[in-house]
Amino acid sequence: MDVILVQILNGLDKGAAYALIALGLTLIFGTLGVVNFAHGALFMIGAFCAVTMQRFLNLSQTVIDETQTDFLGNPLKVEVPYVQSWFGEAAGAAIQDWSVPLSILLVIPVMLFVGWAMERGLIKHFYKRPHADQILVTFGLAIVIGEIIKAFYGANPIQTPMPSAFIGTIDLGTWLGMDPGAVAYPMWRMVYFFFAAAVIAAVFAFLQFTTFGMVVRAGMADRETVGMLGIDIDKRFTLMFGLAACVAGLAGMMYAPILSPHYNIGMDFLVLSFVVVVVGGMGSLPGAVLAGFVLGILQSFASMNEVKAILPGIDQIIIYLVAIIILLTRPRGLMGRKGVMEE
Repeated sequence: MDVILVQILNGLDKGAAYALIALGLTLIFGTLGVVNFAHGALFMIGAFCAVTMQRFLNLSQTVIDETQTDFLGNPLKVEVPYVQSWFGEAAGAAIQDWSVPLSILLVIPVMLFVGWAMERGLIKHFYKRPHADQILVTFGLAIVIGEIIKAFYGANPIQTPMPSAFIGTIDLGTWLGMDPGAVAYPMWRMVYFFFAAAVIAAVFAFLQFTTFGMVVRAGMADRETVGMLGIDIDKRFTLMFGLAACVAGLAGMMYAPILSPHYNIGMDFLVLSFVVVVVGGMGSLPGAVLAGFVLGILQSFASMNEVKAILPGIDQIIIYLVAIIILLTRPRGLMGRKGVMEE
């Protein structure tokens, strides 16, 4: 039971990342009808926003420390981070320690701008073009963004530590009435799952309970009719592109301590997330979230040594096998709508 529970938790962790990226992909496809293969690059930008915030908070200045001397008795020059100079040593150290969560202050404006720039500068010219053209141009954009990141940050993964308060594990076994230590799970992965759940809930609440969201959902169902009512649906869809970019950026920001950011991380998640979208059903937001968690759990169980001993390499292909089976039995995916990409 403890092994099964750990694998489910691992699956929820992976599924949360898949679901967040797939949710953004589906928002863009459902509103704009664009297959955005640059969405993984938005996840990567969010991760590197966390790296940038960490580096910014670690910027330091050289000062003379009278309390430390060399062997000749001369005061030593030491590097003191600016945040510790501004806010005091204890407060400054705490701010540096919480650099990843504080990155949200950078991620939201940056991702809104990047999403707006992508949509206005490139994507809008491909609304009425075939999906193959959209895939090619957005895939090319993802490669360009990856190379830009590589030029500025290098090709090697960059470690981005989590806050020290979340280092270690949670003893879930004790909470569930099991033997102490039977189910020990990394704290930050639990934080990531609950963060992802909160973001997903916020997106659905925004679309369901706000006037803006109601207009967007109506536009997703019948864009021409909404436009005839005098509503500038294009402007709202541009904002939705920015929102989708924010969702992907937040997913990448919080995932940075789990998987060290590198210039190709967006591509690693893009293919899997696009499979998640197809399995869930193109244009279906609930389907994207459901498929993300289901496929994450299946991949987690497939990565068990006992399973790989019987079926070597199954953890690398399980998602694609499940996708083939589902699409053969349900061509529109789990919750896909009739007519989507069927012209």
